[in-house]
Amino acid sequence: MSTEPASLESLRVLYHSDDYIVVDKHWDIRIDSKMWYEKNTVQAQLRHRFPQLADPRTYYGFRFCHQLDFSTSGALCVALNKAAAGRAYRCFKDRTVTKFYLALIRGAVEGETHTVDFSIGKNSTEGKTHMMCVEGTEGCENPKPCQTELTVLEYGLYDGDPVTKVLLQPLTGRTHQLRVHCSALGHPIVGDFTYSSGTDNAPYRMMLHAHLLHIPLEPQPLRVTAGDPFVPAVDPKWLPQRSLRTLEATVEALIHRREEKDRKIKKEEQERARKEEEDERRKRSKEQSTEEESEEQRRQCQQWLSEWAGD
Repeated sequence: MSTEPASLESLRVLYHSDDYIVVDKHWDIRIDSKMWYEKNTVQAQLRHRFPQLADPRTYYGFRFCHQLDFSTSGALCVALNKAAAGRAYRCFKDRTVTKFYLALIRGAVEGETHTVDFSIGKNSTEGKTHMMCVEGTEGCENPKPCQTELTVLEYGLYDGDPVTKVLLQPLTGRTHQLRVHCSALGHPIVGDFTYSSGTDNAPYRMMLHAHLLHIPLEPQPLRVTAGDPFVPAVDPKWLPQRSLRTLEATVEALIHRREEKDRKIKKEEQERARKEEEDERRKRSKEQSTEEESEEQRRQCQQWLSEWAGD
């Protein structure tokens, strides 16, 4: 972790298997780009480090399982084959992936935890079409429900100004969701030039980092941590003053809560499936019984007709 700009050689690998690579994406670097002048991308770093792993059947040579903004650093998963990409994609599509982000945000956040649920849409205002916005603001088009869990870790100062270090867990995956939600709370992310109306340009980077990525793959889940860059040893301008909880304990508690919730949902789904199966079995049994009764009635009727004809 460094305050130095990215280079082709500065790729940091967190995890590597036959199916996946997880890298610690540098801040202020694109994942990929079609622009000829943008030579420094994660794709270029991967091709430089692992030329033998590039797949010529794909446009960029590598299959990125998800996205991170240009300004965001942290855990980024890359699939090394089509089958692995499909397995990871299904987890993201089903929203079973767990992600935690670290951020320094402006001001002192009141309250230790928040569930932020502003709906987010595309900003159609002239000059802001590259941005997203919350429902009800001018120019907000097609807002969709979004939810982020925010947990306060520490209070302190950044370059003399009050800031709060938080752990963010996005429960949905809208573009710029964490940045927009923090801004909507009145606590924009430190160094977020875009969502501070271009005023927060003094820090060397935007202080948003993808700390943990957990993909529940079968048979072996993938869980990778990308450390914590927001420490005085890396950036002396950050001065912690009061700690509420440790990062590690908070992450483990939240993951445990998520696992308990998932187990409960799975149990409810199994119970619902069992009930539906029983209902279907009863229905078939009733239909079979009705058919048997109808057959008996036809036999009795036929017998009566025979007797009547004989008379």
